[in-house]
Amino acid sequence: MAGWLAAAQLLLVVAVVAALYRPLGDYLAHVYTSPRDLRVERGLYRLIGVDSRSEQSWRSYVRSVLAFSLVGVLLVYVLQRAQAWLPWDLGLPAVRPDLAFNTAVSFVTNTNWQSYSPEQTLGYAVQALGLAVQNFVSAAVGIAVAIALVRGFARRRTGTIGNFWVDLTRGTLRVLLPVSVLGAVVLIAGGVIQNWAAPTDVTTLAGGVQSIPGGPVASQEVIKLFGTNGGGFFNANSAHPFENPTSWTSAFEIVLMLAIPFALPRAFGRMVGSHRQGYAVLAAMGAIFLVSTVLLTVVESHGAGAAPQLAGAAMEGKEQRFGVAGTALFGSVSTLTSTGAVNGMHDSFTALGGLFPMLNMMLGEIAPGGVGSGLYGMLVLAVIAVFVGGLMVGRTPEYLGKKIGPREIKLASLYILVTPTLVLAGTALSFAIPGARASVESTSIWNPGVHGFSEVLYAFTSAANNNGSAFAGLTANTPWLNSALGVAMLLGRFVPIVLVLALAGSLAAQDKVPATVGTLPTARPQFVGLLAGVAVIVTALTYFPVLALGPLAEGL
Repeated sequence: MAGWLAAAQLLLVVAVVAALYRPLGDYLAHVYTSPRDLRVERGLYRLIGVDSRSEQSWRSYVRSVLAFSLVGVLLVYVLQRAQAWLPWDLGLPAVRPDLAFNTAVSFVTNTNWQSYSPEQTLGYAVQALGLAVQNFVSAAVGIAVAIALVRGFARRRTGTIGNFWVDLTRGTLRVLLPVSVLGAVVLIAGGVIQNWAAPTDVTTLAGGVQSIPGGPVASQEVIKLFGTNGGGFFNANSAHPFENPTSWTSAFEIVLMLAIPFALPRAFGRMVGSHRQGYAVLAAMGAIFLVSTVLLTVVESHGAGAAPQLAGAAMEGKEQRFGVAGTALFGSVSTLTSTGAVNGMHDSFTALGGLFPMLNMMLGEIAPGGVGSGLYGMLVLAVIAVFVGGLMVGRTPEYLGKKIGPREIKLASLYILVTPTLVLAGTALSFAIPGARASVESTSIWNPGVHGFSEVLYAFTSAANNNGSAFAGLTANTPWLNSALGVAMLLGRFVPIVLVLALAGSLAAQDKVPATVGTLPTARPQFVGLLAGVAVIVTALTYFPVLALGPLAEGL
């Protein structure tokens, strides 16, 4: 019975996402290729002094992304430090400097890692003016970078890849905001709260006093998921009944996470003039998604171990209203995208079950990945796959009519190396530096041994890949982890973006070369298999040794 329920849930989600693929993908392509500006957009351009008809080189595009993001970090940091003087502060004090830095970086980088309990740390003003705003614009930045890379493939002999300010504005106003408004109405109908009321104290049946929180939750819940952000209004995230009351709202939230990442390959195919190329990228994403989700569900459903077998299922850390299948599906989706939201605790998954969310992030979150980041991550891997294919057939590698030369391979290789370096270095330094090790072992790790190591590894994997989920047994609100994870989030977000935009500029400057009999077909099943294989093999070779020290050792 449980197996049929899991299959039905997965098939329902796949069916809805498949139905959205074409209309949403076509709409995304239209948004970023339309020559017309909306009236409200023209007003914003005049306000910030932007000429929407002018385009930027890749260097100018990078400077705009970095400058905008730096301002975002400063604003969110200042809001937290000034919380006690803001309206709707709920009587909460200013946030500590190291935590304020970590949180500001987290939301600007689309990570939404939370080292704190939101309802006990942040008032409504900081939540709405700081975090919710970044949920919109950080997602829009990711889509803009992906579209800039697609333009690099689509254009020929040009020095420009678009206008960041136009891409940012259109993504926010035409895509993210309308869906968030409509989705909030749906969630309110499903029982998600939306108010500005202060917490209410009630007397329990046992005679104690419990504080019931309120807040503008529904309006932030949709963009948290649709923008693959993941930061919860409450500490329990989407396991909290005020954020995710029923099984159908949980399914709705899963669809929100997958909608844009799976639709972007359609926009990619349309913009490069070949829907078959979009289907090839979609097929590689979908294959990895299905395999990972099915394996995680099977592992969790079997509940290996004496306690789960006696209880009848591995229900520790899982909500009864979602069950094992619903929690496994949500966990798989949130880590295969860069969302990081949870409707159960990953730290309570079975030993091998906890491996899969970690491995999903180590893949680079490309199946389908975050909004924008999943597509540009998969396209970088496509460049690597074409290069590997060219070596096998003895031909100069080409992709979509663009030659893949030494510059392109260097940029793609550096992109692949960034996050593993951050993950492995951050984990190693946490145990190698005496002061950091003392803090991690005495304060952060509550589960010493192999599982504790896995918690630290998971934290740096989540931060460097801009996911934001956590093995909840780790206490990360310490000066060392707040600072180290903050640096990992910054470098894990913006170094790859710089490399992707440099790659876009290099491709856009090229002319297209005609296909010949020696050109590797990139819209056939063989290439889909090669692309998926490259993604998995690169990850396995990079992370297998450290996985053997953590979740594999625990599971075996």
